[in-house]
Amino acid sequence: MEFPDEIPSLYGPGKTVKRVRTRHLVEAKERGEKWAMLTSYDQYTAALFDEAGIPALLVGDSAANNVYGYETTLQVSVEELLPLVAAVARSTRRTLIVADLPFGSYEAGPAQALETAVRFMKAGAHAVKLEGGRRMAEQIRALTGAGIPVMGHIGFTPQSEHTLGGYRVQGRDAQAAEVEADAHAVADAGAFAVVLEMVTSSVAAEITKRLPIPTIGIGAGSETDAQVLVWQDMAGLRQGKPPRFVKRYADLASVLQGAVKAYADEVRAGEFPAKEHGFE
Repeated sequence: MEFPDEIPSLYGPGKTVKRVRTRHLVEAKERGEKWAMLTSYDQYTAALFDEAGIPALLVGDSAANNVYGYETTLQVSVEELLPLVAAVARSTRRTLIVADLPFGSYEAGPAQALETAVRFMKAGAHAVKLEGGRRMAEQIRALTGAGIPVMGHIGFTPQSEHTLGGYRVQGRDAQAAEVEADAHAVADAGAFAVVLEMVTSSVAAEITKRLPIPTIGIGAGSETDAQVLVWQDMAGLRQGKPPRFVKRYADLASVLQGAVKAYADEVRAGEFPAKEHGFE
């Protein structure tokens, strides 16, 4: 069946659109329609989130500490992220797939950024994300000039945690002008959206008003155009104390632990497999 390529609302009757495009997200901002983005790294979550109507999925470098068991995002490689992007892309039919460019794969300059971005687009991504404001303007221009949509990422940028002095809120006092300058640089360079991470609510609200492109908040208050969370945080799969900006909408860790315990108990008791689980 062929569906129209127009989308009157990201969550409304246009849900049958073939694929969400970057322009749909910009148009949502113009309408004042907020939207949600989640991370995804595998076929099952990708398909579920797509069916639930999430318009954009991020195959983030956060796979480092949510899939591969690394301590920080700095350790994950292009080669480790590419198959995750391919799996997510193959498993969705509507959502926009954004691939993170990992640390060390774009900082050297526009040529390196373009080479890396091309690999992710060939794997199935519809756009890429990179961290940095003014210092990444040339890379963003090179990618958009080559026809690759770019999502920016400013404020607290995890790949620069050592330079920033750890996980610290950005935009306070004299920093506000710096964050705003980064936001405008990203937009002027051609990005279609920008993530604002751990930016004060007031600064994020002001940036959102002034930018023509959507702002996506994570720890940046409620006035951004969209919100993004790591899905394992949102659904309560990752245990331990979550960041302040995370709301847990489920407790999947307890659900999974309960299922595993019940399975193990039934195997030990000889209750599983039962007759109906076998063949004659």
